[in-house]
Amino acid sequence: MTVKLDTKGIRYIGLFESSTGAGIRDCVVDNEANKVIMVVKKGDMGLAIGKGGSNINKMKKLLMQDIEVVEHSPDLREFIENLLRPAYVKSVELLNTNGKLCASVEVLTKHKGIAIGRGGERIRKVKLLVKRNLGIDNVIIK
Repeated sequence: MTVKLDTKGIRYIGLFESSTGAGIRDCVVDNEANKVIMVVKKGDMGLAIGKGGSNINKMKKLLMQDIEVVEHSPDLREFIENLLRPAYVKSVELLNTNGKLCASVEVLTKHKGIAIGRGGERIRKVKLLVKRNLGIDNVIIK
């Protein structure tokens, strides 16, 4: 799956990679929430965060925006677990409805609010990143 990046995203990826040494697969700039979401290559999460969060804090000051880092995985279940953390994912099922791929995600009942997020913010992020990185059209939390 190829990810299309805008100029700002490409610039942020260059800064983040040169500053932290972590490989970046995707970057989403959310101007509404004043946040940048970085999808790092599998195994590079420690490099991206840095000792005691030093790399994240340095990038926050440099970009003057909040930074969220998520570890990529080619495995749908693992990638969705990474995106929804700290919510506990019980199961992920891939469905094909009317030619569109849909991931049905079951979480613990007490973690449903965490998985959806305030105002649906987290589930929108999950849907966007899963579509961009794995080509899944929709994600449903149950």
